[in-house]
Amino acid sequence: MPVRPLPILTLLLALAGTSAFAAPAPEPGGREQPEKERKAHPPVSLDDLYKRLKDSDDEAESKAVATLIERRLGRSGSATADLLSDRARQAMAGNELPLAVELMDRAVALEPNWAEGWSRRATLFFRLSDSQSAIADLQRALVLEPRHFEAWAALGKLYLAADDKGRAMDAFRRAEALYPRWDVLKKAIDRLKPDVDGRDL
Repeated sequence: MPVRPLPILTLLLALAGTSAFAAPAPEPGGREQPEKERKAHPPVSLDDLYKRLKDSDDEAESKAVATLIERRLGRSGSATADLLSDRARQAMAGNELPLAVELMDRAVALEPNWAEGWSRRATLFFRLSDSQSAIADLQRALVLEPRHFEAWAALGKLYLAADDKGRAMDAFRRAEALYPRWDVLKKAIDRLKPDVDGRDL
């Protein structure tokens, strides 16, 4: 059965890969901190960043924290896997999608516990209109990192495209619980509510 285009999908076009395959962002300030300063201020943990994202009541701060989380998740721990992912990004930019998938196949084979790697490959499958493979990769990513808000949002979009509004709403709400100030996601949830929760009398 062909997928019916839904207005809400327009809002969510960026959700499957807003940070996927993004070029690495430079560190603020453009210079390394002195050794003494680094020791005095140890790196903030990923757990702390997720807590700040959930507790923040400021949209600009939330975006900044989300960017830091995306940067952390984007590191595979393997220079080779990171290089393969970067080449996949370049291939995707050139619309060489089968090559990009092959490169990400190799990346996740090297680092099977890298949640972002599976999420990035899901983005490629989505671009190739292979929804089942994209969903499987997103589910794998979420097993590895249940707090991956972009993976939840992308999963919701795929369920919505299949007209499974209940699962879509559940996935969107899981993403919202992690990133409450994600404005685009909030709008998507509001538009879907009448169909899932019923209309107010």
